[in-house]
Amino acid sequence: MRYAIFKENRIYIHRLNQEQSSTTFALNDFADMSPAEFNARYLTGFRPSLNKLWGGVPHLGTQQYSGAALPASVDWTTKGAVTGMKNQGQCGSCWAFSSTGSLEGAWQIATGKLVSLSEQQLVDCSKAEGNQGCSGGLMDNAFTYYQQSAVCTEDSYPYTGATGTTCKASSCTDAIPEGGVTGFKDVAHDDENALMEALTLGPVSIAIEADKSAFQFYKSGVLSSTCGTQLDHGVLAVGYGTQDGKDYWKVKNSWGTVWGEQGYVLLARRSSPDGAAGECGLLSQPSYPIVSKTAGLIELTMIEEMHV
Repeated sequence: MRYAIFKENRIYIHRLNQEQSSTTFALNDFADMSPAEFNARYLTGFRPSLNKLWGGVPHLGTQQYSGAALPASVDWTTKGAVTGMKNQGQCGSCWAFSSTGSLEGAWQIATGKLVSLSEQQLVDCSKAEGNQGCSGGLMDNAFTYYQQSAVCTEDSYPYTGATGTTCKASSCTDAIPEGGVTGFKDVAHDDENALMEALTLGPVSIAIEADKSAFQFYKSGVLSSTCGTQLDHGVLAVGYGTQDGKDYWKVKNSWGTVWGEQGYVLLARRSSPDGAAGECGLLSQPSYPIVSKTAGLIELTMIEEMHV
């Protein structure tokens, strides 16, 4: 059965490569999985239905496009604000990887210190905010959790790919002290310029629809397939630019380096009319955390004193 599925996928990949000259598709670790199997294992993590009315301080408003001139390109992977590629495995925790990614970037930009943060902390510990571990979650709910908690390093609270029954944050090493995250901002939805402007400030958590086979077998180039707007996967926008005359968004996934361009995908960036959700719906629900530079400076001072 696996070999039959593999052969069907190989034929499909060949056809995709003939139809789309700007994108390359290839066999990968998912090539013996049917689209239904792939979706069930890897695209159950983003749960927009978990969204709730904002209550109190954490939600710090919505960023609207200011009208300022925007740079032609942005890439936070070249500026030291993005950690190495990670792999969520068969746990529906994409929302946690998206959340840690945007916070890792915000903290590095504020303090100059890039630290890999614990996804497992969110999977185990943010259930009170509405997240459901490997059964799915929402990035904004993760930011709400961060607003009232210290953030663990990945090394001290490593990823297991399963929902733990007990939160172990009390015994981890803090990467960001309590109070280091003051809340989060949403980015005006369906607004390409607003997301571009947000990306000039740092990486941004986004949600996309990724349940099409073209996404499953993406290898390189600018992906411009019509992939829908039914959001099912949390990822991280790390920049934008132009390649071979095609505008793109650069997006970090959480399926390891064997998928895409060492784990990244370039999604087509079009001059979308007002109200258009963008490629794979990526303009629908962007958000990013706000950190306290004061808390960051205090933390850095404490670390330096410990080394003296």
